[in-house]
Amino acid sequence: MTEAVSPAPKRIVVAISGASGAVYGVRLLQLLRELGGVKTHLVVSDAGWLNLQQELDLPREQVEALADVVYPVRNIGAALASGSFQCEGMVIAPCSMRTLAAVAHGLSDNLITRAADVMLKERRRLVLMVRETPLNLAHLRNMTSVTEMGGIVFPPVPAFYNKPQSIAELVDHTVSRVIDLLGLPQPNSPRWSGL
Repeated sequence: MTEAVSPAPKRIVVAISGASGAVYGVRLLQLLRELGGVKTHLVVSDAGWLNLQQELDLPREQVEALADVVYPVRNIGAALASGSFQCEGMVIAPCSMRTLAAVAHGLSDNLITRAADVMLKERRRLVLMVRETPLNLAHLRNMTSVTEMGGIVFPPVPAFYNKPQSIAELVDHTVSRVIDLLGLPQPNSPRWSGL
């Protein structure tokens, strides 16, 4: 009798940039860990670290412990910078307008924007949880550009049809939608069943 071979874990790149909404990146890491069968690769910008501290009072070590592998944002020679790095996709949660602009214009000036560029050129899933309001024309044009290249612009707009009772429930619903976009099964995720 031969032993069953476990499938290799699916690799997901998670980036946290300097927009408000650091909770989305943290919760994404937590939910991906709970799913099992996923190996997370984390990159955080300098402004992302500031927001994690400001918004969530989370020390760097606690955030890094949520990921399987952590890369410095300036390590442009990391595995993520190459199309030969096999992964299912990447989520920038949250995605600042600066990061959006760099992705839209192919400015691979740090590991976040280079990894995003790799996702686009390799035709892999790239989800940008853009955080800004109101939007100016530059923001809208950059969103259009990323969409035309195959990326998914996913502003974390809360849904109220599930009658959320807390901010945590709003965040979980939004992050679960992002995980759906990555094609990962979530058996316990609440689904709309109609009226």
